[in-house]
Amino acid sequence: MNTDDIKRELKEGKCSLGIEFGSTRIKAVLISSDKDPVAVGTYDWENRLEDGVWTYSIEDILDGLSGCYASLKKDVRDNYGVTLGKLSAIGISAMMHGYMPFDAQGNLLSPFRTWRNNITKEESEELTSLFAYPIPQRWTISHLLKDIKACRPYLEVLDHVTTLASYVHFMLTGCHVIGIGDASGMFPIDVDGKCYQKKAADLFDKTYLEGKYSWRIESVLPSILVAGKEAGKLTSEGSLLLDKDGDLESGVPFCPPEGDAETGMMATNAVKARSGNVSAGTSVFASVVLEKPLRAVYGELDIVTTPDGRQVAMAHSNNCTGSYDSWLRIFAEVLQKLGVEKSKGELYDKVLSSALEAAPDAGGIVSCPYISGEHITGFSSGCPFVLTPEGSSFTLGNFMRSELYSSLSAMRIGLDILFEKEGVVIDMLSGHGGFFKTPSVGQNIMAVVTKTPCRVLSTAGEGGAWGIALLASYIHSTKSLEDFLDDEVFKHADSSIVYPRKEDVEGFERYLENYKKGLAVEKAAVEVFC
Repeated sequence: MNTDDIKRELKEGKCSLGIEFGSTRIKAVLISSDKDPVAVGTYDWENRLEDGVWTYSIEDILDGLSGCYASLKKDVRDNYGVTLGKLSAIGISAMMHGYMPFDAQGNLLSPFRTWRNNITKEESEELTSLFAYPIPQRWTISHLLKDIKACRPYLEVLDHVTTLASYVHFMLTGCHVIGIGDASGMFPIDVDGKCYQKKAADLFDKTYLEGKYSWRIESVLPSILVAGKEAGKLTSEGSLLLDKDGDLESGVPFCPPEGDAETGMMATNAVKARSGNVSAGTSVFASVVLEKPLRAVYGELDIVTTPDGRQVAMAHSNNCTGSYDSWLRIFAEVLQKLGVEKSKGELYDKVLSSALEAAPDAGGIVSCPYISGEHITGFSSGCPFVLTPEGSSFTLGNFMRSELYSSLSAMRIGLDILFEKEGVVIDMLSGHGGFFKTPSVGQNIMAVVTKTPCRVLSTAGEGGAWGIALLASYIHSTKSLEDFLDDEVFKHADSSIVYPRKEDVEGFERYLENYKKGLAVEKAAVEVFC
């Protein structure tokens, strides 16, 4: 589509908007009717550890929403000379899981707890046993149970609990709804009925709520919608929250709010059985669309869904790029002290690329990237470290290879359960997120760690914000989600595929054994310092 056509669509309101709240950046992507990105907006933010809880405030959320949209408007104005005022559809997505409880007046009753909090181990295990269904520590229901058991007074006036995406959606539309994928990070889902599991809801009510509160679990959870359904319209109040200049017209239809796992599936065309994707940034998770339910329950794996309700197994690790991002900031500071000016992109490309020239086993170096806790390996807190055992080769390449390997190692432990114990077969993994920004490096490392060919699409850099923009556009389609993606989005998509080399896979297996041994060091460090 040429510039004149894009200008016309902008003026006529034929573009769809997706906004995704990531861990360190809020991103907006505006797409034309042919599903290509035409404008981008960003807003940087960061969670805080307050009283032992990783959180963002309501002010953080709403300022980030309007700030990101303002950045998008500027991009549209600078590139097309158009003031954005009309839209075809809007979608909101955010970090999955977490906990936001509200009263009937919309007051937040307890600080927002993000996915990063591993403080519900007892409740997670208890619910997994009760439901015979894996309930991770990050899930909303685990946090709710923690407060029920602690008899928190606010529960007397609880009206509803929700996720970040569903909260922002409510503020813009007034509709207390959620996409089925994001809902699958709150409470067990019945994929046949496209609803919360009735048996699990009854068990929860009977076990924890009878005689204590007037509400029941299903009455406080948001209503579930699947992809393609309209989920409300932009209100006049919501329009002013989004666009403080008052240029955006109300009445824009919304798609159901979704989690970042589901928008990753959209952005990588991974919604069919035997397809899979990896979203790698601050956290990392590999999602595999299942052909049939798993035979057993595993605490290391999430069971979530695609945006249209297919069952997905997910290996989710809380820690990914955060550790080596910190090292790259140190390297940038060293260069600055020496008077050397390098862009962030150039620094990342040069330093991370050294990993591809390193020893397959990272020269014996072992890293642990746990900035926060890691549920797959049983840690509620984290303390990153680098070990250089006697006989190891401490070079830049080996060090960076160790950092890259370690950022994926916990996820790999979860995938081993899926592939080896359950015999799940996958043809290829599609990757997106910041881990893949440096050309070929993240893709090669991912293929080695997962022992699976890794595909990266030319659109991978747009990430989940593009994925939720696609879901917004999809509300105007009559096709199945698979056909919509195949026919209208990815039919002519460019991609590259990397196949893992045997010697690198063998090297990583040696590294993984050392990584597992190193967890004893992490345990001691956490006990001493955390």
